[in-house]
Amino acid sequence: MTAGPAPATPLDESERRALRIEVVLVLVLTFGASGLSAALSLLESALRPGGVGSRTVALNASRADQPLLDLAFQLLGVLRLAAWAALGLYLLWRSGIGPRLLGLARDRWRGDLLAGLGFTALIGLPGLGLYLIAHALGFSVTIVPSSLGEHWWRLPVLILSACANSAAEEILVIGYLLTRLRSLGWSENSSLLASALLRGSYHLYQGLGGGLGNVVMGLIFGRWWQRTGRLWPLLIAHALIDTIAYIGYTVLRGHVGWLP
Repeated sequence: MTAGPAPATPLDESERRALRIEVVLVLVLTFGASGLSAALSLLESALRPGGVGSRTVALNASRADQPLLDLAFQLLGVLRLAAWAALGLYLLWRSGIGPRLLGLARDRWRGDLLAGLGFTALIGLPGLGLYLIAHALGFSVTIVPSSLGEHWWRLPVLILSACANSAAEEILVIGYLLTRLRSLGWSENSSLLASALLRGSYHLYQGLGGGLGNVVMGLIFGRWWQRTGRLWPLLIAHALIDTIAYIGYTVLRGHVGWLP
């Protein structure tokens, strides 16, 4: 049994062509290009002396020496991700699929919150373990969730970044892409696999472990949405996972021996 928006009427060939072009353009402008860039980054890391394990990647890095200018750069990054999410919502809305049909209604907030907390534990804890194992084996780069200076705005910006990442990824890679592929006649399994592989591709800069871990996350999240039609739990879980990673690293850095 599937949930979520279903195609209202079969598309004719011109409509299908237009929809394919739309999907390609959206992906090229957003996570598709990010996936290609991450794959090239992984290849570059593998060809370096020391391999993938010798590289360090900062997820939230300072962009300027001046604190206020750095803040402006960080907020610009948040705005870009929010715009990606808004683009997906807008294109679906233009075709008659509003946020409620994607599972963004607020009529079941308690259940959505509990499901989001459950996904946070289900994905977050094994994900951390997989990263530590992959890093120890040399299959993962050293990930620095935050290298921002100790400014008054650091924690709010990290939370905003986590929420923006969540919105862009879950709305585009789950809500938008799975809806469009369903309209194009793709099977639920094929759509799910495409979405999960896309999610894994733009995390390849973390190494093979990060890519595979995110494929698994994509399979779980995508199937949940296909079965329930609820997107809020995925948004909540993703935002919490990233927030915990960003702030947890900031707090624990230099105080525990197991953190790379």
